[in-house]
Amino acid sequence: MALVPRIRHRGEPHHWAVLLLTILLIAQTFGTSVAHAEETPARVISLGGSVTEIVYALGEEHRLVARDTTSIFPEAALGLPDVGYIRALSPEGVLSAAPDLVVSEGGAGPPEAVNILRSASIPFLEAPEVYSAEGVASKINAVGKALNVPDKAALLAASVRQEMLQVAEDVAASDAPKPRVLFILSTQGGRILASGTDTSADAIIGLAGAKNAISTFEGYKPVTAEAVAAARPDVILMMDRGGDHSTSDADLFAMPALSTTPAAKTRSVVRMNGLLMLGFGPRTAQAVRALHTALHPAG
Repeated sequence: MALVPRIRHRGEPHHWAVLLLTILLIAQTFGTSVAHAEETPARVISLGGSVTEIVYALGEEHRLVARDTTSIFPEAALGLPDVGYIRALSPEGVLSAAPDLVVSEGGAGPPEAVNILRSASIPFLEAPEVYSAEGVASKINAVGKALNVPDKAALLAASVRQEMLQVAEDVAASDAPKPRVLFILSTQGGRILASGTDTSADAIIGLAGAKNAISTFEGYKPVTAEAVAAARPDVILMMDRGGDHSTSDADLFAMPALSTTPAAKTRSVVRMNGLLMLGFGPRTAQAVRALHTALHPAG
C-alpha cells in the first residue's frame, strides 16, 4: 500500500494526511468490496461524460453506482448519485458509494484525491484520451477491459471506428471552403478563454473540415484582443450553455475583441452540446457530422 507522506503545518497534520486516515477507516468498514476488486467489478463509479456514455453503450449500466457531474448523457445517468466534478473530486464522496472499480477520463483530480483513492486499494482506471477515431476505439476497449467485457467493447469500438471513417470520407469529399473557427470556452468576466492546439475542440474542428483560428499555443488560454484580431475567425464556436454561463450573440459580438472579426460581420456563431462536441465518446461521428453541417450550411 502506498503511503502519503506525513506533512505538518503549524504543528497540525496536513489535511490530506488526515483525510487518508479517515478514508482508510471507511475502506475497512466496507471490507473487501473496496480493498479487493472482483474479477468482474459489480460496483463501478464512472468519472467523465464519455466514459459514462461508453458504459451505457456497452449495456453495463446496471453496474454503475455513481457518476460525476459531467456525466449527463444518457438521461438515465442523471438518476445516479453525483460524486462531484471530475477535476475537483472528494475522496469521501467517491468512497461513500463503496466502489470496487473507478473508471475515469484523463485529468481526474486533484492529484491528492486520486492518490488517496489509490492508497485505499481501489482499482482506478484512467482511460486514454486521444482525439481521433483510433483514440475513441482505444478508450472504449480500455473501459471494456476494466469491466471485463472485452468482446462487447471490441464490437462497439469497431462500429464507432467505422462510423468515424465514413464521416471522414464524407467531409473529405466536400468541396466547401474551410472556415477559420475560434472555439471560445468562456467569456466570464469579459475575458475570452479560447482553444489553441492539442485540445478536443481543436480536434473536432479539424475533423469537421475547418481550421482552428488559433495555432500559436496549446490548450485553453486567455487571449488578447490583438490575438483574436490576428486569428481572423470566420465562425465562433461555443458550447450550448444556459444560466450564468450563457452568452447571447449580441453580448458576444459587442466584445471589443470580437466586434471587428469576420465572424462578427456575418454574425456567425455555432453552439453545440458540450459533451457531444468535446467528449470523444461513442457519439463522436455524430458530433463531427453535425458540426460539419453547421459550419458548411450550403456544403
